[in-house]
Amino acid sequence: MKRYFFEIAYDGGAFFGWQIQPKQISVQETIEHALTQLNSRKPVAIVGCGRTDTGVHASSYIFHADLDAVASVEQLQYKLNKMLPATIAIHQIREVDPELHARFSAVKRTYRYYIHTRKNPFKHAYSTYFPSELNVEKMNKATRSLIGTHDFTTFSKTNTDVKTHVCEVFHAQWETTEDGYVFEYTANRFLRNMVRATVGTLLEVGLEKITPEEFKGIFESLDRSKCAGSAPAQGLYLCGVEY
Repeated sequence: MKRYFFEIAYDGGAFFGWQIQPKQISVQETIEHALTQLNSRKPVAIVGCGRTDTGVHASSYIFHADLDAVASVEQLQYKLNKMLPATIAIHQIREVDPELHARFSAVKRTYRYYIHTRKNPFKHAYSTYFPSELNVEKMNKATRSLIGTHDFTTFSKTNTDVKTHVCEVFHAQWETTEDGYVFEYTANRFLRNMVRATVGTLLEVGLEKITPEEFKGIFESLDRSKCAGSAPAQGLYLCGVEY
């Protein structure tokens, strides 16, 4: 058996998240079904670099699969893209060391959150409509408290099956775009709902409802109930994984 890394993109609005779950269509299940068909109907299991929630997109997602030696990865990519729905695209397949793991070998993951400020029917499924002016300078002052190694309990869903809420954040930055704002967030790992909860609370800073110092206090409180509501799913993209 050989181990292959697959780089893909998908429209999260078409699925109930990455991970297989009962009675709901997921990205993982859809791909496993196609690979099984191509593998003479012998079941193929795949392992993703992480889970994304319902409605969250990915422009660059990695999973691995252990397969019999593939004669042509180009042909496999072509056949998979023919079989998969338009909402999933296989960008690249490559053989890797069998010890390399799509989830546990990843050292950095980057998400981006997109906001548009002018109502646009062609963006509503892929960006969050937020027609308010934001104070980007204050939001970026608040993000400084996220950089480094910290406990992110405040911005995590409760009752999850993780052993620790400690994450190392390398980068957290808001930028103004032509039609709104984008937030880029890079860390060694992300907890469930961490990005959307962080964005939701930073928007309170941008609206000047709380100060950057109050944001820092909320973050350090380790109290989930103190953070603002989570930002909507459709603005969030996993856009890079480093090994």
